[in-house]
Amino acid sequence: MRLPVAASACPACLGAPRAYGRTIAAFDYTPPADALIRMLKTQLRLSMAPVLACLLADAIRRDGGLPQGVLLAPVPASRASLRIRGMNPAAEIARSLATQLDVPLARQALRRLRETPRQTGLGRRARRRVVAGLFGATPVVRGRHVALVDDVMTTGSTVQAAATALIAAGAAGVTVLVAARTP
Repeated sequence: MRLPVAASACPACLGAPRAYGRTIAAFDYTPPADALIRMLKTQLRLSMAPVLACLLADAIRRDGGLPQGVLLAPVPASRASLRIRGMNPAAEIARSLATQLDVPLARQALRRLRETPRQTGLGRRARRRVVAGLFGATPVVRGRHVALVDDVMTTGSTVQAAATALIAAGAAGVTVLVAARTP
């Protein structure tokens, strides 16, 4: 079921503290737009990254923009995903987005501290358990507002874990930027 536009959180998220202030998504992960994500992730069409970044940049502008001095940081991919794809979809989108918005990109601001199983098919609680403590952040984020970039937001567990690491490393705040979100 789709959330009303005025809703600030889904019922499952109410009462759960978030490490990030807001989320901006270019579109819902539904047909036909979801094909753009699949082309990037499964067909390895890197030409989709600038398209997704353009759609996300438009959504950011419509939502009032990003704070002054923001730093973009992609969610790091697992080693297994990097071996399969040869690239990190979030990093490719972030690279194009940094160019379009003329903001700095900190590719290494976040790192994975361990490998995890794929989250596809896992429910909200299982996803939360898998990603708890998954990320570490570097001092480059200290005192900066960080815009965390990912391709798809499903339950928000991954971005929550990443934002938690950024805040622990001294980030002033975190905004989540995703090409698509599951409705």
